[in-house]
Amino acid sequence: MTTTAEPTTTDQAKAEAFAGQMLGIINNGVLMSMVSIGHRTGLWDKLATLPPSTSEEIAKATGLNERYVREWLGATTTGRITEYDPATRRYQLPPEHAGFLTRAAGPNNLATYAFAFSQLVVVEDAVVEAFKNGGGVPYSRYPTFQGLMAQLSGQVHDAALIDVIIPLLGDEIVAKLRSGAEVADVGCGQGHAINLMAKAFPNSRFTGYDFSEQGIAAGRAEAKQWGLTNASHILQDAATLAERDRFDVITVFDAIHDQAKPATVLKNIFNALKPGGMFLMCDVEASSNVEENMDHPMGPGLYSVSVLHCMTVSLALNGDGLGTMWGRQKALEMLAEAGFSDVRIENIEGDLENAYYICRKP
Repeated sequence: MTTTAEPTTTDQAKAEAFAGQMLGIINNGVLMSMVSIGHRTGLWDKLATLPPSTSEEIAKATGLNERYVREWLGATTTGRITEYDPATRRYQLPPEHAGFLTRAAGPNNLATYAFAFSQLVVVEDAVVEAFKNGGGVPYSRYPTFQGLMAQLSGQVHDAALIDVIIPLLGDEIVAKLRSGAEVADVGCGQGHAINLMAKAFPNSRFTGYDFSEQGIAAGRAEAKQWGLTNASHILQDAATLAERDRFDVITVFDAIHDQAKPATVLKNIFNALKPGGMFLMCDVEASSNVEENMDHPMGPGLYSVSVLHCMTVSLALNGDGLGTMWGRQKALEMLAEAGFSDVRIENIEGDLENAYYICRKP
């Protein structure tokens, strides 16, 4: 005796809605490259200063090829980013849009994210192989990524590190920084945060640690350019940090979730702090549970970045593959395991991406 499967009933309205959603994903996914090109060529910055202009006028003002500019304007106009008057054949960038696309926008410049995301798709083939065979894609496959991250974090740190983020540690710590403290930044990348703090607090000493030779070289070069004598940049993997009771303050900016051995790094940070010392950990604001991230404004993007970078670079080192969206619950659990029992979480208005964990060593 044979049985016949019941025919599947399709909700036509749901199907049509999803087809529309997919078209939006495809259009917006490709449009992101146009946003990135606008950032890299300076088109957004220039358009923000121009009156309504033809493609020829825009090309002349930017020194770019008119044919490329015209086609790019077609993409950004049908993408509802730039506006077009067919009667005069003139384009313009509304100021309401410029506030999220230009370098003058500082931390609000979302075009920088488009630039960063567009660089990740180049490793898609390697990630597909990892899906099939396990392992991951190593840092060496991302030659421009550290510079991109330095650009993203630099926007935030230039605007807020000294006046907004550091004060989250409290008046006592700020006073200590002014009088003289030992400070470390673990996973410092290109060391810009270290240099900003060293410049703002000349009586304190600052040490940045990173395992990227390129990043450490950039940090040292900037410190030399600024004439800083209280900033050091050390080439070292955070998992091998062996300092004990040395630092008054340790910071980590969006680096723990990338680590191959994040639990080891957190324990090393705990050990490196003096008793009563403060640890400031900036990391992605999210839940550890997918169902609680459904309305996260950057949820799909951050999970995707994890697949294309954060998780896979950790797995490439036989690491834990913690991932970008490890979330508050997992973060608090791991901080407690490292020894931090006194932890509070702060948020900064306008910063949708990050949570700031303020931890004191007993």
